[in-house]
Amino acid sequence: MDLILWRHAEAEDWPEGDPDGARDLERSLTPRGEKQAARMAAWLDRQLPDGARIFVSPARRCEQTALALGRKYKLRPELAPDATPDQLLELVQWPQCKAPILVVGHQPTLGQTIARLMGLQESECAVKKGSIWWLRHRDRDGTNQTVVVTVQSPEVM
Repeated sequence: MDLILWRHAEAEDWPEGDPDGARDLERSLTPRGEKQAARMAAWLDRQLPDGARIFVSPARRCEQTALALGRKYKLRPELAPDATPDQLLELVQWPQCKAPILVVGHQPTLGQTIARLMGLQESECAVKKGSIWWLRHRDRDGTNQTVVVTVQSPEVM
């Protein structure tokens, strides 16, 4: 199974006067974020198989990031900013799903998921805004493994 984790591109700052995060889902990409999303989408479109399934957080900044790819996607509440790695992994059916899955989401969920799948000692892995982590599950001699296929950042595109 291939699991591609794409952190949303750069977004507007947290609105002042919104201490409980009520308007967090409404935050849009900045002009720089739009460029980041476009660069990563161009690369990803060349790499992503046609049958890939795409799941996106309901946050506006995530949907705008996914829109740059120009493919069909589904908004999933399980990927909202307060999502857990368990919710993400259950949604994508890791590692049983046969189709590649692209998830557009948030920190710290993406970094926590990477750390868990890679068996890192830290509970979270840093994931830059707009970057992609492509992970693959495989069975090697009866042992389940997670390997990193690639990590891409919009700054190097």
